[in-house]
Amino acid sequence: MTEYPQLLHTVIDTTEPRRSAEFYRLLLGYIYRPGDEPSTSEVDETDWLVLTDAQGHRKLAFQQVDQFEHTTWPRPDVPMQMHLDFTVSDRDALECQRERAEDLGARLLLDRAADDDEPLYVFADPSGHPFCVFVG
Repeated sequence: MTEYPQLLHTVIDTTEPRRSAEFYRLLLGYIYRPGDEPSTSEVDETDWLVLTDAQGHRKLAFQQVDQFEHTTWPRPDVPMQMHLDFTVSDRDALECQRERAEDLGARLLLDRAADDDEPLYVFADPSGHPFCVFVG
């Protein structure tokens, strides 16, 4: 085999694509793909948005769905199905990112910041998708 598929981006289902895209744009410092920027219109009916890094590489996409059932993790009723992991350089940065995430609307699901082996936080984004920030 000479070629492997390359990951283009990770797609996140959401009932509110703009809200989700804005959360991750602000959290991660990404930018909108040209043409996906917010419009000045009061009603945003965009059903597909893409965020890129500063070099234009696609990172995350957000797809409109009619219904999204929030995970009940750590209870097994509705599993995570998928989650994003992010790293920071040290515990001070971890605390800074906890505050930023919560200020942007994330909800803390698990606090393992005091763990000596792998300090981390597990959050739910405003749409209910879980993600982790840990020292790595």
